[in-house]
Amino acid sequence: MISQRARYAYKALIVLARAGSAGMQIRDIAEQEQIPRKFLEQILLSMKAGGLITSRRGREGGYALLKDAKSISLGSVLRMIDGPIAPLPCLSKTAYRKCDDCPSEELCGVRAGFAEAYEASLRVLEATTIAQAVKAAEGKKQSRRIPAKRVRLA
Repeated sequence: MISQRARYAYKALIVLARAGSAGMQIRDIAEQEQIPRKFLEQILLSMKAGGLITSRRGREGGYALLKDAKSISLGSVLRMIDGPIAPLPCLSKTAYRKCDDCPSEELCGVRAGFAEAYEASLRVLEATTIAQAVKAAEGKKQSRRIPAKRVRLA
């Protein structure tokens, strides 16, 4: 299960992808997606530090995607926000470590049991993009769009 922090990150990225280069102010994102503003600020700062979004200060400031939504995978966002995705440390691609209670990874039934499921879910997470999430949400008409002030970022 993904964290609430990751859910909010995805929601914010989807809103920013819809806004395009115009970007949006944090209060509008928070209102539109019903995300606590202070929590959203922390999430946006993490994504800015991770190179996914950019910001502009001031009255006409706001946030916008730094990368194309087609190049931002759900897996990369999840890893950035929540840390390693793997269910076991010995399966992690980014934070591998041997399990303390396991004498042999090759003979470990727990690892073998989770390996195939993890690999399948990882392939989907890495292949699915924010742009696809936007398209899917629009196709199902699940968006709760509230008119928001858009801002132009330089």
